[in-house]
Amino acid sequence: MTAILSVAHLRVRFDDYLALDDVSISVAPGASFGLVGESGSGKSTLLRAVAGLAPVDAGEITVAGETMQGGRRSRDFYHKVQMVFQDPYGSLHPRQTVDRALLEPLAIHGFTDTDARIRRALDEVGLGPSFRFRYPHQMSGGQRQRIAIARALILEPEILLLDEPTSALDASVQAEVLNLLEQVRGERGLTFVMVSHDLGVVTHMCERLAVMQGGRIVEEVAAADLARGVVTTDYTRHLMVASKGFVRPETV
Repeated sequence: MTAILSVAHLRVRFDDYLALDDVSISVAPGASFGLVGESGSGKSTLLRAVAGLAPVDAGEITVAGETMQGGRRSRDFYHKVQMVFQDPYGSLHPRQTVDRALLEPLAIHGFTDTDARIRRALDEVGLGPSFRFRYPHQMSGGQRQRIAIARALILEPEILLLDEPTSALDASVQAEVLNLLEQVRGERGLTFVMVSHDLGVVTHMCERLAVMQGGRIVEEVAAADLARGVVTTDYTRHLMVASKGFVRPETV
């Protein structure tokens, strides 16, 4: 099957710091692919490079058969690819209502049925019309992240880039948001690329994942194999021990 997202030999450099070094991944349509690793391993930088938010020094990014040129992205790209960030408060303008936040991408992309789309987006993430004219400070963290997800979904993209979408939330709220994402993916046939430091979250949400260390991919593994402890590198084993919910297989 032809990949909907392909990254080949990608290199990202910030001045003298090499953030990504010869990184390659391939994600099939409708798949959910995870990126894990310690802080500074390059996983969020990879998402940002795909989204055009980080400078690409070398390599190639192809989305739905179209190769991206440098850091510039067309409006059509952002119709296909949307990103949900880690901090739901930081990703929403504090002086904009929910209605304004959802209206902005529709206006940029020339949609005219804005009222119907906003209502549908709020319903899809489990929030009613009463949230439409609230400000971010009037909502909980989980509600704010639902709005961020609604904003990403409102253009009906094919790919969602999820950068630690639940790490800033309480455990009970995390489960609600993850279940929402799973439901939306199933209903829409979306492709997910998810960054997380929590191996439990990734094995629950993703079929395959890449383990990153020092800007490189050190291992790619099926989530089912990770859950059984069938991995090939010591670094991945150390991550399993460090990650909440995982223990060494021999102690089970």
